[in-house]
Amino acid sequence: MTSVFFLYRDSPERRRALAAATGSAERYALAGLDELRARGLDASHNLEREHPPAWARVVGASLKWTLERTGGYGGDFATVLASLRRANRADVVFSTVDTVGIPALLLKRAGRLRRPLVYVAIGLPERLARLRSERMRRLYASALARCEAVIAYSESETEVLREWVARHGARARVEFVPFGVDTEIFQPGAEEPRDDVVSIGADPHRDFALLVRAARRMPEASFRIVTTQEHARALPPLPANVAIETDLPFEEMRSRLAAARIVALPVRENSYSGATTVLLQALALAKPVVVTRTQAIATGYGLVDAENCMLVAPGDGEAFGRALADLLDDDERASSLGAAARATVERELSRERWLDRIEALLLSATVGPAGARSPHG
Repeated sequence: MTSVFFLYRDSPERRRALAAATGSAERYALAGLDELRARGLDASHNLEREHPPAWARVVGASLKWTLERTGGYGGDFATVLASLRRANRADVVFSTVDTVGIPALLLKRAGRLRRPLVYVAIGLPERLARLRSERMRRLYASALARCEAVIAYSESETEVLREWVARHGARARVEFVPFGVDTEIFQPGAEEPRDDVVSIGADPHRDFALLVRAARRMPEASFRIVTTQEHARALPPLPANVAIETDLPFEEMRSRLAAARIVALPVRENSYSGATTVLLQALALAKPVVVTRTQAIATGYGLVDAENCMLVAPGDGEAFGRALADLLDDDERASSLGAAARATVERELSRERWLDRIEALLLSATVGPAGARSPHG
């Protein structure tokens, strides 16, 4: 039986998910842990301790400080150091996010992490752009080359990473894997709409200010924003037709999405975020979606403007508001858009298809060392 060691970012959301009963919707946030176990893999993870031990916190802080002082980019070294012994007993290590992935790949380059590493990059180009010297850029490029696979959920991010590593003297296997959604947890239901427009998201590129401006021009429509307290504090004063909720549990978030007439996902341009997770969940619920056409979702996800969603240029508040108003005024068009959205997910973007790709990359990582394959798989 192949053993996989998951590296998670230590966050309240992740710990809530791990504490939830197997099969509960909350565990959706665990990047396939339960599903891969069901497929026969022996999966464990790095958050079995409540906190890293004192030695790991001290050494981790020192490594992070030294790295950043010399022009590098750090991460949660303490969590990774505390789990190295268990990681080195697995057949393959699966890093699900850059916060722990960057320490893992640097520790692998240093010979401390000895097992094959499959690394999910989520916004890595933005982090690499912060490196302050060519020496550091070559260090990170060579570390990425030691991964058995680097996974990106955006075609554009995949190309950027391949080119960046090559430009700095190394070769890495970077794979585009379209993200997927559980079509059972997220399926159309009989919920009565409670809000005209719902927007959900936590990542730093969400453009909720643009949505608030659109809401001011549509006082007759009800808007709901579900986000983090940090995002909420940064918003301008809200008009009377905008409600805001913060840090909702997964099931409540799903309920808000299911009770929306329209889902609005405004995003600032970036390499990795197209509000992809919530976008796919809304499409699976057969919701008409207005979403920013960022690089992350422009290709690779089968999205067609005015066919299975409405795509709007980044920062174009007038066009975004116009798309929302048009759908609110035309129930037949909104329903047709939602039906096509669900069909797209069922055909191309299911969680099972995503898991097939992840499982194949994890299993292939145990076959041989990085560098034995072509950089593009």
